[in-house]
Amino acid sequence: MTGLSYIYGLAAVKVGTFLTVASTSGEGEHEGGAHLPDLLSLFTHNEVVNEWKAVIYALVVSIFFSVVAITVYRKRDLKNPGPFQNFIEMLVEGMYGFLRGVLGDEARKYTPFLGTLFFYILAMNFMGIIPLGMSPSTNINITASLAIIVFLYAQYTGIRRLGILGYIDHMAGQPRDVISWCLVPLLLPMHIIGELAKPFSLALRLFGNITGEDILIAAFVGLGLMALSFVHSPVGLPFNVPFILLGILLSTIQALVFTLLSSIYILMMLPHPEH
Repeated sequence: MTGLSYIYGLAAVKVGTFLTVASTSGEGEHEGGAHLPDLLSLFTHNEVVNEWKAVIYALVVSIFFSVVAITVYRKRDLKNPGPFQNFIEMLVEGMYGFLRGVLGDEARKYTPFLGTLFFYILAMNFMGIIPLGMSPSTNINITASLAIIVFLYAQYTGIRRLGILGYIDHMAGQPRDVISWCLVPLLLPMHIIGELAKPFSLALRLFGNITGEDILIAAFVGLGLMALSFVHSPVGLPFNVPFILLGILLSTIQALVFTLLSSIYILMMLPHPEH
């Protein structure tokens, strides 16, 4: 952990000027406030690259998982699996067991989507903790895109499993008597507003928490540098180390919360006995 703190210090040699510039200009900054400089912001000043760097980092995560999936699939061995295959299978089985507690027998159908969502968000969150990295989750466009995908997938699941009429009946509150039919003009708009509010909740929760985490780490890196500024040290005191550990925990929790809420949204669209 001392070595990690040292690397953070080297990455933040110009953190003072970077944080000052980031707080007053829009060029080369993350959304939501000042952060530690990342690899792209240090070595390129291209406006297009800086504007799209959250997408670039997210694409790097996608490529990484694609390579892992292709490698495991091509080298799979059902009789004598290797350590890497065992590790991946352990992760998949753990995610399936978690989702089974929420979705029951339906978990097998939705684990590929929800499991991919969890590990993808987790990796993006961790990228902000890696020295010279940036978390794409600190960009509202990335989190909003993920939330919209979950929203569309949940609506698609409802229409496919319930049918068009069953989906409309679900949104109307399943009226079965005179009183419930009279409440349809009230319940239908409420359900529609509730469905539309879900992606906003998912996007803003993930964006806000990960952005706050990165800003907190950056602030204590700057504080550590300031503590030794009188000796002109290129590295500072490791004030940020406890917050790195806290960031790892928070990143995991936020990925889990996003996945858990997504699974609940899908569960609400699945057929129930009253259907």
